[in-house]
Amino acid sequence: MAYLFLAPWFVGLALLTAGPLIGSLYLSFTNFNLLQAPTWVGFANYVRMFTDDPRYLQSVKVTFVYVLLTVPLQLGFALAVAMLLNRRLRGIAWYRSVYYIPSLLGGSVAIAVIWSQIFDDDGVLNVFLAFFGIAGRSWISSPDTALYTLVLLNIWQFGSPMVIFLAGLKQVPQELYDAAAVDGAGAWRKFRSITFPMLTPIIFFNVVLQIIQAFQAFTPAYVVSGGTGGPSDSTLFYTLYLYQQGFTNLNMGYASAMAWVLLLIIATFTLINFGLARRWVYYEEK
Repeated sequence: MAYLFLAPWFVGLALLTAGPLIGSLYLSFTNFNLLQAPTWVGFANYVRMFTDDPRYLQSVKVTFVYVLLTVPLQLGFALAVAMLLNRRLRGIAWYRSVYYIPSLLGGSVAIAVIWSQIFDDDGVLNVFLAFFGIAGRSWISSPDTALYTLVLLNIWQFGSPMVIFLAGLKQVPQELYDAAAVDGAGAWRKFRSITFPMLTPIIFFNVVLQIIQAFQAFTPAYVVSGGTGGPSDSTLFYTLYLYQQGFTNLNMGYASAMAWVLLLIIATFTLINFGLARRWVYYEEK
């Protein structure tokens, strides 16, 4: 009876997940343009990525810079806000809801459009700077700053990790802080010796989750750059270039190979995190 009720899920797994997954693995070894039958080319797509495609290497560089900047900055900001909200204040539930809203809206096309308007030549930011006599610039049209506007957009979406941190802070025993206060520990010592060690499992969970999400970022770069990854490929995220190859250039075989390399990259980072976790993640022994 149990398998009968589970059957719809197994059918969905086979038809919607496992089947396409195996199909994309096969296509990664072929030349396929969606219009003609796939042609087997072996490892040619994978060799081309690292030897004959400078835009692919640029997309890897841009994505790694994005991940290395957004993950620690977003989590640091989320933890700071969570600690501020972990207090008994009037209307604290309202504040928590307000700070969580960006995570609900940040991945939408509308917010990406608004973000591009903020950092455009005559955008809100430049108008604000002009009020103080400071000359602005076209932040999203300059290769030097375009990527960092997307980094700021991702940091702004700190609501989800903040809520998780807040839940973790609620689980830290108050008696530990009371004992530390008796010993004369200050705020920084309490954070370093109590809060941070007790939160390491939550930090580890958020790090793994945010790294995966950062590698898969697509919508902001697509909207802000108009789907080009510009200016000068400075916002050419890995997923955006994959989309260009698969659905613009109809190089579906090459795009499938890119997807599998991305899977391996994410899996490698995840395994590294799990391997390092035993050195810094603290689990309270019962």
